Amino acid sequence: MSINKEDYKVSLEGDFIPFALPDIAEAEIEAVVEALRSGWLSSGPAVKNFELAFGQGLGADVEAVSLNSATAGLHLSLEALGVGPGDEVLVPTWTFTATAEVVTYLGAVPVLVDVDPRTLNIDFEDARVRMTDKTRAIMPVHFAGLPIDRLQLREFARSHDLLVVEDAAHAFPAKSRGELVGAGQSEATVFSFYATKTMTTGEGGMVATRDSALADRIRTMRLHGINRDAFDRYRAKGPAWRYEVVAPGYKYNLTDPAAAMGTVQLARAQSMRDRRSNIASVYRDAFMGTDLVLPAESVVQGDMHSWHLYVVKLPDAGRRDSFISEMSARGIGTSVHFIPLHLQPYWRDLCALRPDDLPVASAAFERVVSLPIYSSMSDEQVTRVVDAVKAIS
Repeated sequence: MSINKEDYKVSLEGDFIPFALPDIAEAEIEAVVEALRSGWLSSGPAVKNFELAFGQGLGADVEAVSLNSATAGLHLSLEALGVGPGDEVLVPTWTFTATAEVVTYLGAVPVLVDVDPRTLNIDFEDARVRMTDKTRAIMPVHFAGLPIDRLQLREFARSHDLLVVEDAAHAFPAKSRGELVGAGQSEATVFSFYATKTMTTGEGGMVATRDSALADRIRTMRLHGINRDAFDRYRAKGPAWRYEVVAPGYKYNLTDPAAAMGTVQLARAQSMRDRRSNIASVYRDAFMGTDLVLPAESVVQGDMHSWHLYVVKLPDAGRRDSFISEMSARGIGTSVHFIPLHLQPYWRDLCALRPDDLPVASAAFERVVSLPIYSSMSDEQVTRVVDAVKAIS
Protein backbone atom coordinates (compact mmCIF):
# COMPACT_ATOMS: atom_id res chain seq x y z
CA MET A 1 0.00 0.00 0.00
CA SER A 2 1.42 3.36 -1.03
CA ILE A 3 0.73 6.81 0.38
CA ASN A 4 -0.93 9.39 -1.84
CA LYS A 5 1.51 12.29 -1.65
CA GLU A 6 -1.19 14.75 -2.66
CA ASP A 7 -2.98 14.05 0.63
CA TYR A 8 0.05 15.42 2.52
CA LYS A 9 1.01 18.26 0.19
CA VAL A 10 1.13 21.73 1.73
CA SER A 11 -1.10 23.95 -0.36
CA LEU A 12 0.41 27.28 -1.30
CA GLU A 13 -2.71 28.29 -3.17
CA GLY A 14 -6.30 28.96 -2.22
CA ASP A 15 -7.80 31.22 0.40
CA PHE A 16 -6.49 29.63 3.58
CA ILE A 17 -3.56 31.44 5.22
CA PRO A 18 -1.47 28.88 7.13
CA PHE A 19 0.02 29.81 10.46
CA ALA A 20 3.57 29.29 9.20
CA LEU A 21 5.38 28.50 5.96
CA PRO A 22 9.07 28.24 5.09
CA ASP A 23 10.36 30.85 2.65
CA ILE A 24 12.04 28.69 0.01
CA ALA A 25 13.06 30.15 -3.36
CA GLU A 26 14.68 28.71 -6.47
CA ALA A 27 18.17 29.45 -5.14
CA GLU A 28 17.64 27.04 -2.23
CA ILE A 29 16.30 24.36 -4.56
CA GLU A 30 19.26 24.75 -6.90
CA ALA A 31 21.71 24.57 -4.01
CA VAL A 32 20.18 21.31 -2.76
CA VAL A 33 20.25 19.81 -6.26
CA GLU A 34 23.90 20.81 -6.63
CA ALA A 35 24.70 19.16 -3.30
CA LEU A 36 22.94 15.97 -4.39
CA ARG A 37 24.90 15.91 -7.62
CA SER A 38 28.19 16.44 -5.80
CA GLY A 39 28.15 12.96 -4.33
CA TRP A 40 28.23 14.19 -0.71
CA LEU A 41 24.91 13.20 0.84
CA SER A 42 26.08 13.16 4.45
CA SER A 43 28.36 15.72 6.17
CA GLY A 44 30.87 17.10 3.68
CA PRO A 45 32.07 20.36 2.14
CA ALA A 46 28.66 22.05 2.22
CA VAL A 47 28.48 21.53 5.99
CA LYS A 48 31.97 22.98 6.43
CA ASN A 49 31.10 26.03 4.29
CA PHE A 50 27.82 26.58 6.14
CA GLU A 51 29.50 26.44 9.54
CA LEU A 52 32.24 28.82 8.46
CA ALA A 53 29.79 31.36 7.03
CA PHE A 54 27.54 31.18 10.09
CA GLY A 55 30.39 31.63 12.55
CA GLN A 56 31.95 34.50 10.63
CA GLY A 57 28.58 36.23 10.53
CA LEU A 58 28.51 36.28 14.32
CA GLY A 59 32.14 37.26 14.88
CA ALA A 60 35.69 36.51 13.80
CA ASP A 61 36.42 34.18 16.72
CA VAL A 62 33.01 32.48 16.96
CA GLU A 63 33.01 28.78 16.09
CA ALA A 64 29.81 27.30 14.67
CA VAL A 65 29.05 23.58 14.87
CA SER A 66 26.08 22.26 12.90
CA LEU A 67 23.78 19.47 14.06
CA ASN A 68 20.60 17.80 12.90
CA SER A 69 18.47 19.76 15.38
CA ALA A 70 18.62 22.47 18.00
CA THR A 71 17.66 19.79 20.52
CA ALA A 72 20.92 18.00 19.70
CA GLY A 73 22.77 21.30 20.09
CA LEU A 74 21.33 21.92 23.54
CA HIS A 75 22.08 18.36 24.60
CA LEU A 76 25.69 18.34 23.42
CA SER A 77 26.37 21.83 24.79
CA LEU A 78 25.39 20.70 28.28
CA GLU A 79 27.32 17.45 27.84
CA ALA A 80 30.45 19.29 26.74
CA LEU A 81 30.18 21.55 29.79
CA GLY A 82 30.13 18.55 32.10
CA VAL A 83 26.54 18.87 33.33
CA GLY A 84 25.54 15.52 34.81
CA PRO A 85 23.75 13.58 37.53
CA GLY A 86 22.80 15.64 40.55
CA ASP A 87 23.19 18.98 38.80
CA GLU A 88 20.26 21.36 38.47
CA VAL A 89 19.62 23.56 35.43
CA LEU A 90 17.33 26.58 35.44
CA VAL A 91 14.85 26.43 32.53
CA PRO A 92 11.92 28.77 31.84
CA THR A 93 8.58 27.00 31.93
CA TRP A 94 7.59 29.05 28.86
CA THR A 95 9.36 26.97 26.22
CA PHE A 96 9.11 23.88 24.08
CA THR A 97 9.74 20.63 25.91
CA ALA A 98 13.14 20.11 24.23
CA THR A 99 14.76 22.77 26.41
CA ALA A 100 14.02 20.78 29.54
CA GLU A 101 14.22 17.26 28.18
CA VAL A 102 17.89 17.53 27.21
CA VAL A 103 18.72 18.18 30.86
CA THR A 104 17.27 14.82 31.78
CA TYR A 105 19.30 13.06 29.07
CA LEU A 106 22.35 13.74 31.24
CA GLY A 107 20.78 12.69 34.52
CA ALA A 108 20.50 16.30 35.64
CA VAL A 109 17.35 18.01 36.93
CA PRO A 110 15.52 20.85 35.14
CA VAL A 111 14.23 23.48 37.56
CA LEU A 112 11.30 25.28 35.97
CA VAL A 113 11.20 29.06 36.37
CA ASP A 114 8.40 31.58 35.86
CA VAL A 115 8.54 34.32 33.24
CA ASP A 116 8.31 38.08 32.97
CA PRO A 117 4.68 39.07 32.29
CA ARG A 118 5.63 41.56 29.55
CA THR A 119 8.28 39.66 27.60
CA LEU A 120 7.49 36.03 28.55
CA ASN A 121 11.26 35.56 28.86
CA ILE A 122 12.76 34.04 32.01
CA ASP A 123 12.21 35.95 35.25
CA PHE A 124 15.64 36.29 36.83
CA GLU A 125 14.22 37.11 40.24
CA ASP A 126 12.16 33.92 40.26
CA ALA A 127 15.24 32.05 39.04
CA ARG A 128 17.20 33.40 41.98
CA VAL A 129 14.57 32.16 44.42
CA ARG A 130 14.61 28.66 42.92
CA MET A 131 18.37 28.21 43.03
CA THR A 132 20.03 25.71 45.35
CA ASP A 133 23.61 24.65 45.99
CA LYS A 134 23.11 22.10 43.16
CA THR A 135 22.31 24.70 40.51
CA ARG A 136 24.97 24.42 37.81
CA ALA A 137 23.61 26.16 34.72
CA ILE A 138 20.88 28.33 33.23
CA MET A 139 19.22 27.88 29.84
CA PRO A 140 17.32 31.08 28.99
CA VAL A 141 15.02 31.16 25.94
CA HIS A 142 14.78 34.22 23.68
CA PHE A 143 11.04 33.75 23.31
CA ALA A 144 9.50 34.66 19.94
CA GLY A 145 12.81 36.27 18.94
CA LEU A 146 12.83 38.99 21.62
CA PRO A 147 16.35 38.91 23.05
CA ILE A 148 17.01 38.67 26.75
CA ASP A 149 19.10 41.56 28.04
CA ARG A 150 22.62 40.20 27.60
CA LEU A 151 24.07 42.32 30.41
CA GLN A 152 21.42 41.16 32.86
CA LEU A 153 22.02 37.56 31.85
CA ARG A 154 25.78 37.91 32.17
CA GLU A 155 25.56 39.55 35.59
CA PHE A 156 23.13 36.92 36.88
CA ALA A 157 25.33 34.06 35.67
CA ARG A 158 28.55 35.57 37.03
CA SER A 159 27.10 36.44 40.40
CA HIS A 160 25.90 32.86 40.88
CA ASP A 161 28.77 31.09 39.09
CA LEU A 162 26.47 29.52 36.48
CA LEU A 163 27.18 28.10 33.04
CA VAL A 164 25.00 29.61 30.30
CA VAL A 165 23.53 27.80 27.32
CA GLU A 166 21.21 30.14 25.43
CA ASP A 167 18.22 28.61 23.66
CA ALA A 168 18.09 30.90 20.63
CA ALA A 169 15.79 28.69 18.56
CA HIS A 170 13.65 31.76 17.80
CA ALA A 171 16.38 34.37 17.72
CA PHE A 172 18.23 34.50 14.43
CA PRO A 173 19.03 37.18 13.61
CA ALA A 174 18.37 39.13 16.81
CA LYS A 175 20.39 41.65 18.80
CA SER A 176 20.63 42.59 22.46
CA ARG A 177 22.07 46.04 23.09
CA GLY A 178 23.41 46.10 19.54
CA GLU A 179 25.18 42.71 19.78
CA LEU A 180 23.97 39.69 17.82
CA VAL A 181 22.59 36.86 19.91
CA GLY A 182 25.29 34.21 19.69
CA ALA A 183 28.18 36.67 19.55
CA GLY A 184 28.45 37.14 23.30
CA GLN A 185 30.28 35.50 26.16
CA SER A 186 27.84 32.72 27.05
CA GLU A 187 29.36 29.26 26.95
CA ALA A 188 27.09 28.30 24.04
CA THR A 189 24.17 29.63 22.03
CA VAL A 190 21.95 27.22 20.12
CA PHE A 191 19.91 28.07 17.02
CA SER A 192 17.17 26.09 15.29
CA PHE A 193 16.69 25.63 11.54
CA TYR A 194 13.43 23.69 11.78
CA ALA A 195 11.00 24.15 8.90
CA THR A 196 9.04 26.98 10.51
CA LYS A 197 11.96 28.91 12.01
CA THR A 198 13.36 32.25 10.80
CA MET A 199 15.72 30.38 8.48
CA THR A 200 15.56 26.69 7.69
CA THR A 201 17.45 23.62 6.59
CA GLY A 202 14.30 21.48 6.96
CA GLU A 203 15.64 19.99 10.17
CA GLY A 204 18.83 21.26 11.74
CA GLY A 205 20.54 23.43 14.30
CA MET A 206 23.78 25.24 15.11
CA VAL A 207 25.85 25.79 18.25
CA ALA A 208 27.82 29.04 18.41
CA THR A 209 30.64 29.35 20.93
CA ARG A 210 33.95 31.09 21.53
CA ASP A 211 35.25 28.06 23.43
CA SER A 212 37.32 25.93 21.04
CA ALA A 213 37.49 22.98 23.42
CA LEU A 214 33.71 22.95 23.76
CA ALA A 215 33.30 23.13 19.98
CA ASP A 216 35.72 20.25 19.52
CA ARG A 217 33.86 18.11 22.05
CA ILE A 218 30.54 18.75 20.28
CA ARG A 219 32.07 17.86 16.91
CA THR A 220 33.27 14.56 18.34
CA MET A 221 30.03 13.71 20.12
CA ARG A 222 27.76 14.57 17.18
CA LEU A 223 29.14 11.59 15.22
CA HIS A 224 29.41 8.56 17.50
CA GLY A 225 32.35 9.90 19.51
CA ILE A 226 34.70 9.54 16.54
CA ASN A 227 37.63 11.90 16.69
CA ARG A 228 37.44 12.92 13.02
CA ASP A 229 34.43 13.69 10.82
CA ALA A 230 34.08 11.62 7.65
CA PHE A 231 34.91 14.62 5.45
CA ASP A 232 38.11 15.24 7.38
CA ARG A 233 39.12 11.58 7.08
CA TYR A 234 38.57 11.41 3.34
CA ARG A 235 40.41 14.60 2.52
CA ALA A 236 43.38 13.88 4.83
CA LYS A 237 46.54 12.04 3.90
CA GLY A 238 46.72 8.46 5.04
CA PRO A 239 44.08 5.71 5.19
CA ALA A 240 40.54 7.11 5.31
CA TRP A 241 39.28 4.03 7.11
CA ARG A 242 41.35 4.68 10.22
CA TYR A 243 39.62 6.53 13.06
CA GLU A 244 39.36 6.38 16.81
CA VAL A 245 36.27 6.22 18.99
CA VAL A 246 37.09 8.36 22.02
CA ALA A 247 33.64 8.59 23.65
CA PRO A 248 30.14 7.06 23.40
CA GLY A 249 28.66 9.68 21.11
CA TYR A 250 25.47 10.24 19.16
CA LYS A 251 24.24 10.46 15.55
CA TYR A 252 23.54 14.18 15.38
CA ASN A 253 25.32 15.40 12.23
CA LEU A 254 23.79 17.67 9.58
CA THR A 255 23.74 16.60 5.92
CA ASP A 256 25.25 18.45 2.95
CA PRO A 257 21.91 19.01 1.14
CA ALA A 258 20.51 20.58 4.31
CA ALA A 259 23.62 22.71 4.77
CA ALA A 260 23.48 23.83 1.14
CA MET A 261 19.95 25.10 1.72
CA GLY A 262 21.10 26.72 4.95
CA THR A 263 23.89 28.65 3.26
CA VAL A 264 21.40 30.27 0.87
CA GLN A 265 18.96 30.94 3.71
CA LEU A 266 21.77 32.51 5.74
CA ALA A 267 22.45 35.00 2.95
CA ARG A 268 18.74 35.92 2.97
CA ALA A 269 18.31 35.91 6.76
CA GLN A 270 18.40 39.67 7.28
CA SER A 271 15.99 40.44 4.43
CA MET A 272 13.58 37.76 5.68
CA ARG A 273 13.85 39.23 9.17
CA ASP A 274 13.12 42.71 7.81
CA ARG A 275 9.97 41.44 6.12
CA ARG A 276 8.74 39.88 9.37
CA SER A 277 9.53 43.14 11.16
CA ASN A 278 7.46 44.99 8.58
CA ILE A 279 4.53 42.68 9.21
CA ALA A 280 4.92 43.16 12.97
CA SER A 281 4.76 46.93 12.45
CA VAL A 282 1.55 46.59 10.44
CA TYR A 283 0.03 44.47 13.19
CA ARG A 284 1.14 46.92 15.89
CA ASP A 285 -0.36 49.92 14.14
CA ALA A 286 -3.59 48.07 13.35
CA PHE A 287 -4.15 46.57 16.81
CA MET A 288 -3.06 49.56 18.89
CA GLY A 289 -6.63 50.65 19.53
CA THR A 290 -8.00 47.21 20.35
CA ASP A 291 -8.21 45.35 23.66
CA LEU A 292 -5.37 43.04 22.68
CA VAL A 293 -2.13 43.15 24.66
CA LEU A 294 0.60 43.40 22.03
CA PRO A 295 4.01 41.74 22.32
CA ALA A 296 6.98 43.63 23.70
CA GLU A 297 9.22 44.91 20.91
CA SER A 298 12.41 45.49 22.86
CA VAL A 299 13.90 45.39 26.33
CA VAL A 300 16.59 48.04 26.03
CA GLN A 301 18.01 50.34 23.37
CA GLY A 302 19.89 48.50 20.65
CA ASP A 303 17.66 45.42 20.68
CA MET A 304 16.59 43.82 17.41
CA HIS A 305 13.66 41.40 17.50
CA SER A 306 13.77 38.51 15.01
CA TRP A 307 9.94 38.27 14.98
CA HIS A 308 9.81 34.52 14.73
CA LEU A 309 6.42 34.74 16.44
CA TYR A 310 3.81 37.45 16.92
CA VAL A 311 2.01 36.58 20.16
CA VAL A 312 -0.93 38.64 21.38
CA LYS A 313 -2.82 38.30 24.63
CA LEU A 314 -6.61 38.35 24.55
CA PRO A 315 -8.31 40.57 27.14
CA ASP A 316 -10.22 37.71 28.76
CA ALA A 317 -9.08 34.27 29.88
CA GLY A 318 -11.13 31.46 28.41
CA ARG A 319 -11.81 33.20 25.10
CA ARG A 320 -8.80 31.82 23.24
CA ASP A 321 -10.33 28.64 21.83
CA SER A 322 -13.29 30.46 20.32
CA PHE A 323 -10.94 33.12 18.89
CA ILE A 324 -8.87 30.40 17.19
CA SER A 325 -12.01 28.75 15.82
CA GLU A 326 -13.34 32.04 14.46
CA MET A 327 -10.01 32.82 12.81
CA SER A 328 -10.01 29.37 11.22
CA ALA A 329 -13.54 29.92 9.94
CA ARG A 330 -12.20 33.02 8.19
CA GLY A 331 -9.47 30.96 6.58
CA ILE A 332 -6.58 31.93 8.85
CA GLY A 333 -4.36 29.58 10.82
CA THR A 334 -3.16 30.45 14.31
CA SER A 335 -1.31 28.62 17.08
CA VAL A 336 -0.42 28.83 20.78
CA HIS A 337 3.15 29.27 22.07
CA PHE A 338 3.53 27.70 24.51
CA ILE A 339 1.72 25.36 26.81
CA PRO A 340 3.96 26.01 29.83
CA LEU A 341 5.94 22.94 30.82
CA HIS A 342 4.59 22.86 34.36
CA LEU A 343 1.12 22.32 32.89
CA GLN A 344 2.29 19.32 30.86
CA PRO A 345 1.67 15.99 32.64
CA TYR A 346 5.25 14.73 32.55
CA TRP A 347 6.92 17.91 33.82
CA ARG A 348 4.10 18.67 36.24
CA ASP A 349 4.59 15.31 37.93
CA LEU A 350 8.39 15.20 37.71
CA CYS A 351 8.80 18.68 39.18
CA ALA A 352 5.81 18.39 41.53
CA LEU A 353 4.37 21.73 40.39
CA ARG A 354 0.88 23.18 40.46
CA PRO A 355 -0.40 26.04 38.26
CA ASP A 356 -0.15 28.45 41.19
CA ASP A 357 3.54 27.67 41.63
CA LEU A 358 4.34 29.59 38.44
CA PRO A 359 1.45 32.05 38.36
CA VAL A 360 2.59 34.42 35.59
CA ALA A 361 2.99 31.67 33.01
CA SER A 362 -0.22 29.95 34.10
CA ALA A 363 -2.25 33.12 33.71
CA ALA A 364 -0.68 34.15 30.41
CA PHE A 365 -1.27 30.74 28.87
CA GLU A 366 -5.04 31.19 29.05
CA ARG A 367 -4.85 34.32 26.87
CA VAL A 368 -2.08 33.92 24.28
CA VAL A 369 -2.53 33.40 20.55
CA SER A 370 0.16 33.41 17.88
CA LEU A 371 -0.75 35.11 14.60
CA PRO A 372 0.80 34.27 11.21
CA ILE A 373 4.09 36.09 10.60
CA TYR A 374 6.44 34.69 7.97
CA SER A 375 8.49 36.38 5.30
CA SER A 376 6.62 34.91 2.33
CA MET A 377 3.30 36.41 3.47
CA SER A 378 1.82 38.79 0.92
CA ASP A 379 0.48 42.23 1.82
CA GLU A 380 -2.99 40.97 0.97
CA GLN A 381 -2.64 38.10 3.44
CA VAL A 382 -1.43 40.46 6.16
CA THR A 383 -4.44 42.70 5.56
CA ARG A 384 -6.77 39.70 5.80
CA VAL A 385 -5.26 38.75 9.16
CA VAL A 386 -5.65 42.30 10.43
CA ASP A 387 -9.27 42.54 9.30
CA ALA A 388 -10.15 39.18 10.82
CA VAL A 389 -8.55 39.96 14.20
CA LYS A 390 -10.25 43.35 14.42
CA ALA A 391 -13.62 41.81 13.51
CA ILE A 392 -13.31 39.14 16.18
CA SER A 393 -11.60 40.94 19.06
